[in-house]
This record gives sequence, C-alpha cells and structure tokens, in this order.
Amino acid sequence: MERRDFIKTSVGAGLALAGANILTSGCTTGSNNHYDSKGLPTMMFGSTGIRIPRIVLGLGSRFCHIDSAEESFEMLNFALDNGLFYWDTAYTYSNAIAHALRKTKPTELVISEVRVGEIAKTRRKEIFLSTKVAAREPSEAMRQIELSLKRLQTDHLDMLKIHEIDDADVNIITQKGHLIDILLRLKEEKVTRFIGFSCHGSPEAAKELTNRCPFDSMLIAMNHWTPGQKRMEIAVPVAKEKKMGFLLMKAVRPRETITSLQTTDLIKYALSLDGPDALVLGMDSLDVVKSNLAILRNFQKFPPEKMQELAVNLAPFYRHENLPWMQKGYHDGNWIS
Repeated sequence: MERRDFIKTSVGAGLALAGANILTSGCTTGSNNHYDSKGLPTMMFGSTGIRIPRIVLGLGSRFCHIDSAEESFEMLNFALDNGLFYWDTAYTYSNAIAHALRKTKPTELVISEVRVGEIAKTRRKEIFLSTKVAAREPSEAMRQIELSLKRLQTDHLDMLKIHEIDDADVNIITQKGHLIDILLRLKEEKVTRFIGFSCHGSPEAAKELTNRCPFDSMLIAMNHWTPGQKRMEIAVPVAKEKKMGFLLMKAVRPRETITSLQTTDLIKYALSLDGPDALVLGMDSLDVVKSNLAILRNFQKFPPEKMQELAVNLAPFYRHENLPWMQKGYHDGNWIS
C-alpha cells in the first residue's frame, strides 16, 4: 500500500500535519467494523462499536524471540485465519529488550512492527491493528509514530496508545501541544481510529489520565501491582464510567515464580473476572496460539469457589515485593533476567 509522508515533526506553537486528507483508504470511526472472529467469543470494546475476541494477540518480546521470520509469519496468519484479529504491538517491542528463557542470545535484531508489517501489507483490512508510542517529547513522539506506520506498512492505525504511563507522565502528557494533543489530532485526521494508553505501574496515574483525557481504551497489568495499589479497584471503575474499552495483560506472569499454577487456569481466571473486555496474551509459537484458541473456544466462566481457590494461590505473588517487574525502573518486555 502506498503511503504519504504526512507527519511533520514540528510542534512548537501548535501541531502541524501535512494535508487535510491524509488517508487514501478506510479509517472512518464507525466503519470497517466487519472483522471476522471465526466464531470466537467476543465482547463489545467499550464505546468503539466494535466487538473483539476475548483474547488479543500480544506481539511483544516473546513474539520477537520466535527463531525465524517464516515461523512468525505462519503464526500471525494462523491466528488471523482463526479469528484473533486484534493485534497489539509497540514501537519499542524487539528481541533486544530481553533474553528469552530457553532461547539462545539472538544474533539479529527482530522488531515486532517490522514482522507484523509483512502480514499487514496484504491483510490490513482483516486486522484491528494497535501500536504504542513510547516517547513523551512531542517531536520524538511524532517521529516514532511515523516510523511505526512505515514499519507496519500501513497509512492508518485502529488504535494508538501511549506506552507505559506512570505518575510522572500525567502532567507532561496533558500539557498543551504535547502527547494528548498529538493523539487527538491524529484521531481527528483519521491517522488512527481510536486512542488509549497502557499502564504497568500506578493505578492512580491511570485514573487521573482517564479523568483528564477522552481516551477510547485502557490496557493495564493485572497481578502486577505493589502492595496497597490494587489497579482493578482504582483504575477500572473510572474507565467503565467513561465507557472506555478495557484490556488486561500479564495474566500468566505468576507462573514464572509460582510453578504450581497452571497457565490455562491463570488465563481462565483472568477471563472470568468481571469488567475486562479482553485479555492481551503474549504469544511466541503456533502451539501457544492453538492452545489459547482452544481455551477461548471452550471457555466457561470459573465458579466463585474456583476463583477463590486461585486467589488464595496467587496471594504469595501479590505479597512479593522483590519481583523485578514490581521494582522502580521496570520496563515492559524485561520478562526474564
């Protein structure tokens, strides 16, 4: 698909985009909603008007550690062919941010958006495509967004999120002419249909940012907060009040430290919680995709007694303050030391 060089990286007194008619195809809110979930269970995604599968294809560091490009393309095509059409990636996702467990150290750089773009260039209309911008400084953020579009070989996104917001970000993001204004302008110009943010840390930051800005979606980490900061209790109610789409991630993280827990149980536990529209799961092989599809196709909500049993088993994880991803300075993707 041909693209135009439409983003000018000049913010200064205001935000400038090249051309009023940026897009050559699609990207009108309320249209292009005919994605095919192939019969998978779906939920309405906030107020977007789109029903999405209860599992989202997570394309972070695990995906980037797939050994070959061909293997990753096979996984992506299979996932799409079987109804997993919501794809979640980010500007920063690569195999350089972590050394995967049971994998040899990579010799070549793998960038998630680049691999995704190889499929998106021919199947773009079938994919609900989401990426994230990491930079906070306006001109650098614009540069990252433009590069993301080039990597993804598309001229528009379905969802553009601010990556990993925290307490220090709220005032910066919401300054006039800064990141929120950039995202709102890109939505107005139909470079992206919807906007949102992800949050691994402070639930208070997620709540405050939601109150200040008209986001369409929130992606937050579960089983991941420091003691006394229960994200589900603090951030989720305000997101629901504002009719935002609500996604959960990091559902299987406890498995890395509590080996008695079953991955399938952790996924079903997250799917059984009230509130989330869907669960973002990192996937790194065709077998993992097949396993997650089987869970979703056969899913039945856990009864209260099973939820309580798993909550008790998860208690040591919630109390553990020394896990690397609960420490200050943790960055998404550093999932194994």
